[in-house]
Amino acid sequence: MKNRSNLPLLFSIAVIYLLLNWYVLSGLKVYTDSPLLPLTYWLIIALVILSLVYAVKRIARHGMDAFFKFSTHVFLILISVQFVFIIALLLGDIYRLFTHGLRNLYWVEIASVLALITLFVFIYGIVRGKYAYRIISHKLYFKDLPESFDGFKITQISDIHAGSFNNAKAIQRGIDLIKQQESDLFVFTGDLVNNKASEIVPWISYFSQIKAPYGQFSILGNHDYGDYVRWDSLANKNSNFQDLKRYHAALGYRLLLDEHVEIKKNGEKIILAGVENWGLGFGERGDLNKAFKHVDPKDFKILLSHDPSHWEAEVKKHPLNIQLTLSGHTHGMQFGLEAFGIKWSPVKYRYAHWAGIKQENNRYLNINRGFGFLGFSGRIGIWPEITVISLNKLRPAQQPLSS
Repeated sequence: MKNRSNLPLLFSIAVIYLLLNWYVLSGLKVYTDSPLLPLTYWLIIALVILSLVYAVKRIARHGMDAFFKFSTHVFLILISVQFVFIIALLLGDIYRLFTHGLRNLYWVEIASVLALITLFVFIYGIVRGKYAYRIISHKLYFKDLPESFDGFKITQISDIHAGSFNNAKAIQRGIDLIKQQESDLFVFTGDLVNNKASEIVPWISYFSQIKAPYGQFSILGNHDYGDYVRWDSLANKNSNFQDLKRYHAALGYRLLLDEHVEIKKNGEKIILAGVENWGLGFGERGDLNKAFKHVDPKDFKILLSHDPSHWEAEVKKHPLNIQLTLSGHTHGMQFGLEAFGIKWSPVKYRYAHWAGIKQENNRYLNINRGFGFLGFSGRIGIWPEITVISLNKLRPAQQPLSS
């Protein structure tokens, strides 16, 4: 009954998609009247749809393998190119309607050029964009920062998603960029793998190269618990989780599980705490109070929490003054625009603040855009990020609080 109830919706989607393709084809016919055009066009559409359906049907047996990724990416690119072509063509047809003109090659050429640009942007995002690492630096100022930590540098990466990697040279380039920062402290804010602990094994020799004088620390993200894949038994899932924790140690990272450590320098200290994943809709496991148990409220505190919804829901209003929280999770949806003063991504409709620094109640949140990628094997406009944060002592006459 459930499948039957979906039939009207599926039928409606199919009809709409056919009409949209008919509209695209009507534009392309300006170039040629050859009967081969519609035959070739509909054959391509049919092959793409059939491969997508077949890929989805075989997920249970083969998972999201190379064929699934290929099929879904081809469909994503096709529908994106079609969307751009349709919008441009529609604007031309609206103009023609009000000017009583005829559809001509001029408008179709504009639509075609924009569609080709979209195609090349997607190709770049898949081939190069997903490894186009960027260093993003922030200088933050705090009145209560211990004097010894003035100028203390923290490098943060997040969302490695090792199961998605396919280019060792590119990964090494990213690791080298991290090492070049020569920060005092290194932190990783969750999602080491996509689903299974074994995904990180080929990359341990790469990420274990990262060293910092005051240590390397990490937390878990929602993907690290193995919740998104079928297991033969609960015992196997638990075994995978134990393996994952061991791999953090093999990387040289101290995994913080609702706990904190003291970072000491010249007889002064700051508190670094990490919680298990806490995210609205993604498992509320972390225990903030446990992580800061026995911490003096006057201490300077940094929290590692994978999902920024935790900051919104609990951290920013917690009785303890947690001065800085470092998160990831959003990836900036791996698609958007950050240029010419514009900062936009579809993920904003899920997270009002989805990347970079936010300040509220004299507390800061930084959301890293992610080192890796997931789902869409690429990045467009939202590039992989290595964050470098400089902690600075705010002097009485200094402004602003951040830069």
